[in-house]
Amino acid sequence: MYYPLYAACVDLGIPFCTQVGHTGPLRPSETGRPIPYIDQVALDFPELTIVCGHIGYPWTTEMIAVADKHANVYIDTSAYTARRYPRELVGYLRGRGRRKVLFGTNYPMITPGQALEHLGELGLDEEVTELFLSGNARRVFSL
Repeated sequence: MYYPLYAACVDLGIPFCTQVGHTGPLRPSETGRPIPYIDQVALDFPELTIVCGHIGYPWTTEMIAVADKHANVYIDTSAYTARRYPRELVGYLRGRGRRKVLFGTNYPMITPGQALEHLGELGLDEEVTELFLSGNARRVFSL
């Protein structure tokens, strides 16, 4: 159903941003699973940059696997404060995922200050912090 939208994003050279993970409202969450949904779109549109918001929880490990598999897939942390990032996401961000995770807030529900309040507790080095807070977004969104 959304394939024309994906094609338009490719034609315009802009990333497609979507939510992954469970839904907050009392609606089915299945379509928020990274596997098979994001995985299939990334296979069908390898030239489409896909930014997956909301970490993919409770399927964070699936989201990481899809981001590792596809050069064009990224994760953003919107809807979560640093204190609530899943352990596996923090490990990924510190290591091989340093260029795949973008900071997000979910403003106005979560302000940037609230989202970053416990950032120092994640143990990120200077390079990872810069990539996470701005560098990855600058690259992905061509800013």
